[in-house]
Amino acid sequence: MLSISLRAEPIFSIGSFPVTNALFMSFLVLCVLIVIGFILRRRLTTIPGPGQNVAEMVVEGSLGIMDSVLNDRRRSEQYFPLVFTVFIFILFSNWLGLLPGVGSFVVGSGASSVPLLRSPASDLNFTLALALIAITFVNIASAAALGVRHRLSTFFNFHGPIEFFVGILEIVSEFAKIISLSFRLFGNVFAGEVLLAIMAFLVPYVIPLPFIFLEIFVGFIQALIFAMLTTVFVGMALAGHGE
Repeated sequence: MLSISLRAEPIFSIGSFPVTNALFMSFLVLCVLIVIGFILRRRLTTIPGPGQNVAEMVVEGSLGIMDSVLNDRRRSEQYFPLVFTVFIFILFSNWLGLLPGVGSFVVGSGASSVPLLRSPASDLNFTLALALIAITFVNIASAAALGVRHRLSTFFNFHGPIEFFVGILEIVSEFAKIISLSFRLFGNVFAGEVLLAIMAFLVPYVIPLPFIFLEIFVGFIQALIFAMLTTVFVGMALAGHGE
């Protein structure tokens, strides 16, 4: 019988800390990225081969996109590591969650059985954590570039009632950014998981293939949107009050 759970299911515990299938999958994604990073690092050469050329084109293209938002190559290079890391992490999380057999491994038996692996972004805790990291980074970047006092004055301005009210709106805006980033990613990925599960249950053979390719595209787009919005938020935070 098809069973769809909105929350990630615990599969084991470390002491009193429950480890869910989405958290376990995110740990596996992290291990995969670390291994790929070490392999690529060891294969870097002065005269690049085809693979290194492609990687350099991706990096240069990504910096170009950030340049179009930040209008400063130095700033793009400064904030590129975190933005691109978030993009790659979300992308691999979405794509590895679509691999055949990911949802086939189960723990437990009978009605209590749950999938061993689940796409990390289909868990709201995962997307909320990424959104918190992104918005915290945005505020730290703004404070580092413009000064802590300047950043705090965006939220706490006592020069007049209008300025004070605008500061309150800015605080609400920061929380709205967190909610927007987390729920957008979670909603799209979870909806894709539900769609694939239903299609695989009703028509388990050729019919689900187009939907899998669609989810591959959606996984890329959602990772790109998250990274782009983070870049836009950085650009807004680095702008002065009058800009």
